[in-house]
Amino acid sequence: MKRFLIALVLLLPLLGCEDPIKKGRSAGDDGGDTPVIPIPQPATAPAFAYGADISWVTEMESKGYKFYTAAGVETECTALMKSIGCNSVRYRVWVNPSGGWNNKADVLVKAKRAAALGMSIMIDFHYSDTWADPANQNPPAAWASMNASQMATALGNHTRDVLGALKAQNIDVTWVQVGNETNTGMCKPIGEVSTTDASGFIKLANAGYEAVKSVYPNAYVILHHSNAHDLNGNNWFYNLVKTAKYDMIGLSLYPSYWENGAYPDWTTKVHAAEDNFVSLHDTFNKPIMLVEFGMPASEPAKAKLALQDIISLTKDIDWFKGVFYWEPESEKSRNGYDYGAFSGGKPTIALDPFKQ
Repeated sequence: MKRFLIALVLLLPLLGCEDPIKKGRSAGDDGGDTPVIPIPQPATAPAFAYGADISWVTEMESKGYKFYTAAGVETECTALMKSIGCNSVRYRVWVNPSGGWNNKADVLVKAKRAAALGMSIMIDFHYSDTWADPANQNPPAAWASMNASQMATALGNHTRDVLGALKAQNIDVTWVQVGNETNTGMCKPIGEVSTTDASGFIKLANAGYEAVKSVYPNAYVILHHSNAHDLNGNNWFYNLVKTAKYDMIGLSLYPSYWENGAYPDWTTKVHAAEDNFVSLHDTFNKPIMLVEFGMPASEPAKAKLALQDIISLTKDIDWFKGVFYWEPESEKSRNGYDYGAFSGGKPTIALDPFKQ
């Protein structure tokens, strides 16, 4: 039903009808209009982000890996992504990582490339020394013994430090994630999200929000939850953290992970996610973005269909702000990740829907 509603949203202007979704209210709501919450409007924000998280690029280059156009012409990865239709890139930030990858200096190197190409930039703070995700939300080692107030201060200072370094180089930032896939919180146990309590998380998230706005007042601040197909989980999280300060809902979707000896059909989770976009917007009146998307690298034709399905259904809805493919330039033979969209250093047809 919701997929039908999304399609109807696209037809309403042509029929001369008012769009209830864009007015921030449910199609079935016959009450008064819900006020539209003002959101920031960065000068560099594209109408729809065709994006990619390519945070691995400098580490892959250090190992001698090259990137090529479909015709075999060697091309720097950021420029290659732009040439195939990406207008935006996303970079993760770790505090004090082993080897230095994804620290402030590394992010600055990558962001300079994107800025020089006129691409919009998302910064994804993990607030950890390594991966942060639903199963792993450990604070940086330097913050581990801090109390809640001290950690909020450290988190804010770290956020301002990294963003300030970017701004000092005249690099604009359009979106900032305060935490990565924070289903269970961040910087646990202080920032843990339990069944009924998210007070520590909200304290940290608000410190991050204020820090972002102090450097980039018009940047969208995103709170990120995984499993875009799981409406109950999404609703639970955003209801629990409703007093946190943020501008946009960010979601992840990996619709076809290996299970029981095969990759399951992608359509079930993709269509569920598309339904959920409408439900979440109706409920929380926030713009929405798919900040991570991935499919099996060995199934590029299916990945193309899945990405095409999402983009074709959402690209003309004003509150849906775009899709980011997660690490498409990676390959199992190069860095062990098998949900990218390259083969032999070349983009596959999985990324064709980014061509505008």
